[in-house]
Amino acid sequence: MRSESPRILIYSHDSFGLGHLRRCRAIAQALVGSFDTLSVLILSGSPIIGSFEFRSRVDFVRIPGVIKLRDGEYTSLSLHLNIDHTLEIRSSIIEHTAQVFEPDIFIVDKEPLGLRGEVLPTLEQLKKAGTRLILGLRDVLDDPQVLQQEWDRKNVRPALEELYDEIWVYGPEGMCNPLAGIDLPQSVHDKLLYTGFLRREMPKGARLSEPLPFGEEPFILVTPGGGGDGVEMVDWVMRAYESHAKPLFPALIVLGPFMPAASVSEFMTRAEHLRDVHIMRFTPQMEPYLQAATAIVGMGGYNTFCEILSFDKPTLLVPRVIPRREQAIRADRAAETGLLTVLPIEQYPDPDQMLDALSALPHAAPPSAAGIDNLLGGLDVIEKRVGQILSAPDRSRVLRRAGL
Repeated sequence: MRSESPRILIYSHDSFGLGHLRRCRAIAQALVGSFDTLSVLILSGSPIIGSFEFRSRVDFVRIPGVIKLRDGEYTSLSLHLNIDHTLEIRSSIIEHTAQVFEPDIFIVDKEPLGLRGEVLPTLEQLKKAGTRLILGLRDVLDDPQVLQQEWDRKNVRPALEELYDEIWVYGPEGMCNPLAGIDLPQSVHDKLLYTGFLRREMPKGARLSEPLPFGEEPFILVTPGGGGDGVEMVDWVMRAYESHAKPLFPALIVLGPFMPAASVSEFMTRAEHLRDVHIMRFTPQMEPYLQAATAIVGMGGYNTFCEILSFDKPTLLVPRVIPRREQAIRADRAAETGLLTVLPIEQYPDPDQMLDALSALPHAAPPSAAGIDNLLGGLDVIEKRVGQILSAPDRSRVLRRAGL
């Protein structure tokens, strides 16, 4: 007999970086905390998913990894296979896992059809089985013109119209609309549910993986997220400290697991000559350091942005603009509403610009001073909506579980 307990399957393509994985993990952890019998399974291509701890009743299936090159193309991460063969394997694992797991809800993160369409067969399979299909989107995806061209090329529209039952936007209504400027029918816009940003909290039992390098002294935390595209930001910060032009709060720089090895080595060597800069390679638990920091420097990715709001620290963002303008759009809108300050990457590598920004940062107002309500209600809204879905009468699900 198969268990009648509810199940949610989450797809996170995770071609590179930490963003998709950490967002899906946050949702999964919150949901099992709210529903005593719920099980959540995450499909992920992240090579470091095993570095993270998961709550009971959350588990993952690791599919072969791929990485996205700067020109937008993909290649296999570890296997000596061409990308088409790798994607064929990934798609087969995803489809078979869904068939055996029989989820009540399937949440797809960001990519409507998955990486190069790999999740489309699973969507079609689960649609027939009566699974509730959810597309989860960041508050910002990209410049509308670029996104329109991308979705036209991928033929995303039929899935948005015919397969997905709901589209969850992980941000508050009125601040950002990821579908603004996209040619889509009203029926697709009617599927939108704005959740608010996803609050981050200190995990139970969380502790510093390394002692604070500056003791009780106030410090600035510098985080480029996964680090794969954060070399310029870290270099710019270090140039400011190397200039010795004015006193600054000391900096703890967490490089991230995907920063190129050559850059890691260079930054470590440079930091040895700086009394007020300490470098950590990576920690899967950033929360204790975020809480301890006086201020934060980041790039403007979705998860870093949620952490900034949650821990309410004065923040400087240096958003990337390649290959997507997502971070720059989010950072500019946040700056317009008074949540933080922005230093455009176009001004890199001028050390004086960064020096002035770092000097002023610890004395800036935290995001809460902007007085914007209901920013961080995302997980509460998601939990409520999942409860409604799971409690709704669904004859097809009952029949499926009974094997009829």
